[in-house]
Amino acid sequence: MKIPDGYISGHANQARITTFPANDKENCVYSPDVISFARSKGWFKGEDKDFSFSDVYAPVDFSGARFCEARVWAGFKKVIGGMEKYTDYAKGIVRYGGANNFATNRMPLWIKPDKKLTVQDVMGMMRDHYQDTELDMSQDLGAGPFGLPYRWRGMTWQVDSVTYCHERAISTQQTGFSFVTQSRNWLPDPIGGILWFGVDDTYSTCYVPMYCGIREIPECFRVGNGDMLTYSETSAFWTFNMVTNFAYLRFVDMIKDVQKVQSELENKYISYVPLIDKAAETLYKSSPEQARRFLTEYSVNEANNMTAEWKKLGQYLLVKYIDGNIKREKNGQFERTEYGLPPSPIFAGYPEWWLRAIVENTGDCKKVLETDGN
Repeated sequence: MKIPDGYISGHANQARITTFPANDKENCVYSPDVISFARSKGWFKGEDKDFSFSDVYAPVDFSGARFCEARVWAGFKKVIGGMEKYTDYAKGIVRYGGANNFATNRMPLWIKPDKKLTVQDVMGMMRDHYQDTELDMSQDLGAGPFGLPYRWRGMTWQVDSVTYCHERAISTQQTGFSFVTQSRNWLPDPIGGILWFGVDDTYSTCYVPMYCGIREIPECFRVGNGDMLTYSETSAFWTFNMVTNFAYLRFVDMIKDVQKVQSELENKYISYVPLIDKAAETLYKSSPEQARRFLTEYSVNEANNMTAEWKKLGQYLLVKYIDGNIKREKNGQFERTEYGLPPSPIFAGYPEWWLRAIVENTGDCKKVLETDGN
């Protein structure tokens, strides 16, 4: 299915195409036996015009809606109003009806955003934990005392023979890499395509511009520079994972420091791209290969420098939040006393609701007893 100009779609591991135009070859391509095969298997008995690809070949159920379609819903919510009417569907409440008993409360295959999207808007769509919805992963007890919007696998569990679930958000800890692609057809091909590439969790990654015409892979992203069982000091994957896995310990505070560096770097890249485009385009007119070498140097240097900055971020977080306390800062620097020592740190402790939960769980076990002076 061709997405109309000015519209966007989304897909999160659940088939979303339902009915489709059978006689519009310009906008829809499909296997000639897509309907007849389903009939031969006994999966569909209705009229051809009512055939729904997803409802026949991959019917949406609770898991498909809650763990997959909900992510599309969350992404759409960031760029268009009115998605609240699909909240029940995103929660896995799927209603069926009609002659073929297909799902009746599904979301549209595509939507028209309220405004033209920027690269940063699309990056923002990639960063979501269902914030400001009833599925907000930072708000239930599973988030712990510091609002951690992640849940370790598995996704479902049972208590007293009743099955429950954790959410599967767009942003998740096990993401290896993600990207936003940008295609500018008014520029020569090696310049016009940019892969905004990031490793690890989308919420805390940093998207760096990799021009499609580059001749070399940055060391930080290179195959062979570490792997899932081999740590590497120069690997972006391991560097970003070091930062995020530490930030999970006191997420509500540390993520602010992570986002500060993330925003500074991404804003810098976005502001530089028009200048890099212009310089590369000028070079391309006389020497396409020289333009590609220029883009290679830029992309490689920015990626490796970003990884180095993230390593510094990890060191900063360790110093600031070591042992559960928070070092004091002033004017962007850690404070020191007149003797050059750090002042007493902030003992941030735990939120009151968490302390109450401890009391409810332990009774009088943690109660401080009054001492009899006699």
